[in-house]
Amino acid sequence: MTTDIFKQIDSLQKEINSHRPLSEDFLKQIREYYKIGLTYTSNALEGNTLTESETKIVLEEGITIGGKPLKDHLEAIGHGEAYDFLYTLTKDKVVREADIQHLHKLFYFRIDEKNAGKYRTHKALITGSKYPLPKPAELSQLMKELIPRIEEHRKKRHPIEAAALAHKEFVFIHPFIDGNGRAARLLMNLVLLQESFNIVTIPPVLRRDYIDALEKAHVNDKDFIEFIARMVRECQKDYLRLFVN
Repeated sequence: MTTDIFKQIDSLQKEINSHRPLSEDFLKQIREYYKIGLTYTSNALEGNTLTESETKIVLEEGITIGGKPLKDHLEAIGHGEAYDFLYTLTKDKVVREADIQHLHKLFYFRIDEKNAGKYRTHKALITGSKYPLPKPAELSQLMKELIPRIEEHRKKRHPIEAAALAHKEFVFIHPFIDGNGRAARLLMNLVLLQESFNIVTIPPVLRRDYIDALEKAHVNDKDFIEFIARMVRECQKDYLRLFVN
């Protein structure tokens, strides 16, 4: 099935590429569209209560939403800044450890300035997972090893698979005290953007499927790669709908 979905993705990507190059104005509109979409979905997956329309108001108008926690607003603003930074990293097909740390710092420093962009110094666990996380003393080395592995995946595998594996392997390291899921999705999208694919979002309604596939990936990552591929395919279809008058 994975091979079939990659063929579908490649076909859709060919159709997307036929619309390129895009005008600067339309490109800006698309980036803003996905800025709201990725910020909303990625935060909502972690329990943020802002709706998509509320996220849009916070990001575009700087207005707070009555009755919603301050933390939810700060997460939206921070993630929006991380998203903007993501696009500055797309010119080179390389992932740098320092860039991952800076992405985390951007979306997290308003929440916890002391730990933003810095690897955790305490033991951590993932609620609902039976697999232990690396010890703090192991994190620096594991992150250094992750970078060349991402590049190796990129050379040998389909870009979607490489992006999914970058996400999976980063989450299993879980280097930060919090925000690892959001950082993983930003990292995955960085790989996708560098490979000329569009942004991929994961709808909050699919949170359980997402978590279950990720948990299974400790043993076999087939389901997780296929899940991400399906998300890419749906986002490609959504992207193409933007061209319909």
